[in-house]
Amino acid sequence: MTSRYRSSEAFQGLNSPSPRRRTVVKAAAATAVLAGPLAAALPARAATDAPAFLHGVASGDPLPDGILLWTRVTPTPAAIPGSGVGPDTEVSWTVAKDKAFTTIVSKGSLTATAASDHTVKADIRGLEPATDYWFRFSAGGTDSPVARTRTAPAANAAVAGLRFGVVTCANWEAGYFSSYRHLAARNDLDAWLHLGDYIYEYKSGEYTARGTVVRPHSPANEIITLADYRTRHGKYKTDPDLQALHHKAPVVAIWDDHEFADNSWSGGAVNHTEGAEGTWTARQAAAKQAYFEWMPVRPAIEGTTYRRLRFGKLADLSLLDLRSFRSQQASTASGTVDDPDRTITGRAQLDWLKAGLKASDTTWRLVGNSVMIAPFVIGSLTADLLKPLAKLLDLPQDGIGVNTDQWDGYTDDRRELLAHLRSNAIGNTVFLTGDIHMSWANDVPVNAGTYPLSASAATEFVITSVTSDNLDDIVKVPEGTVSAIAAPLIQIANRHVHWVDTDRHGYGVLDITADRAQMDYYVLSDRTNANATSSWARSYRTRTGTQKVERTYDPV
Repeated sequence: MTSRYRSSEAFQGLNSPSPRRRTVVKAAAATAVLAGPLAAALPARAATDAPAFLHGVASGDPLPDGILLWTRVTPTPAAIPGSGVGPDTEVSWTVAKDKAFTTIVSKGSLTATAASDHTVKADIRGLEPATDYWFRFSAGGTDSPVARTRTAPAANAAVAGLRFGVVTCANWEAGYFSSYRHLAARNDLDAWLHLGDYIYEYKSGEYTARGTVVRPHSPANEIITLADYRTRHGKYKTDPDLQALHHKAPVVAIWDDHEFADNSWSGGAVNHTEGAEGTWTARQAAAKQAYFEWMPVRPAIEGTTYRRLRFGKLADLSLLDLRSFRSQQASTASGTVDDPDRTITGRAQLDWLKAGLKASDTTWRLVGNSVMIAPFVIGSLTADLLKPLAKLLDLPQDGIGVNTDQWDGYTDDRRELLAHLRSNAIGNTVFLTGDIHMSWANDVPVNAGTYPLSASAATEFVITSVTSDNLDDIVKVPEGTVSAIAAPLIQIANRHVHWVDTDRHGYGVLDITADRAQMDYYVLSDRTNANATSSWARSYRTRTGTQKVERTYDPV
């Protein structure tokens, strides 16, 4: 299928070959697009020390007239990610309307240096809206793989439909990134959203697949320094399935905690020991620097990932940074989750979000949201299920029903935001959420305690993890065992939750028309199998004007 506003020419040539830890509840061989260039580059580089594009290419943050292009060049064999060595290297880029590069529309060059870990970004402008383009980089006579990207529709364009892949929580050591491969194979995505935990910070063996390292990452130590973060990002971008998806569509990414450290906040993290692991200020700065070097993200405010993109009159997308400004997570025993002086967004970002939602003139207001906003209480789970669920949520083992790393730990911010939506009659707000390693379809009630008698201010689609452990993995029982028992109990205690699957890994496909926003949930056969298959699990939608979720029985 193709998106409704896309022309029939948009996909010509796409299939032809070419040169943890606890915040749970928080490959196949390379495709033809990249196998040829990488295989050719490696022996030539070994013989001649020619530059090589070992980490693929990527694009992101599409605008009506522009796109951000990214790559990393390895100028010499010693200039590996995080090494801090290697010569300055001129890298040229070319953008064309066709995969054969017969109609070139933009070209230029940049200098890759050790100071930026030999990564480069080209912020291309002057392009046509809602148009497919192909691009590549070159250095020292070596061409990168060719990749496809796409611009956003014109700001005032009447757009019939949009389609986005949606992913989150990809732990290298816990399995293969088959979700990326299956999304790349669709050929119908306008873009894909990564809702955080693109990388994980743990030392090797600390956060795995049911205690087993499926494939070791690097460096083997917990990443703390700038070189460490660069090395880990570099390792991730050697994954063939991740490269394949970056080569097929632009990404729109936000970070969550593991791009820094588990349960991070503005002044520290659960997985950071001040002094022994240096200062949090230094570690946070290193993580952010490496992220902006290695990701095709265009920060609206330097040092953050909150920004807004628009896709014609159909949708805008507000992207949140819920780590840089948040207060430390409350102790569930202290009863401070309602403290109005505590924040998950920071004052400036919350005001920005409220103003943007109110001013929006699009049919849909999407919010890229790294942690769940819908309220969640555990309810009457049996002891054998309560203990692992509480462990995954960082809760006391006595079962107090709130995850203080989510919006549940910052209820004043949530009340203010939801009251703003209601008092200003702002409809069609859909939160797109990661982090919790489970699939959810939620209404977002103004008052969960009286729901469904109280109003729903928005809806929320939560996507499960690509590979990171979820509930059945922690309990170490067959897939589906826990969900069959826990899901009905969760829904009884949380009447705004239409569906929850605690046990499977996969991805989502969000399809938007003027009438409805629909999330199709897909699951993998086995995250530890590089050739895992994918199957459709369920679909939920919210129809325009309703602010409620309903089940639908066919994927788009």
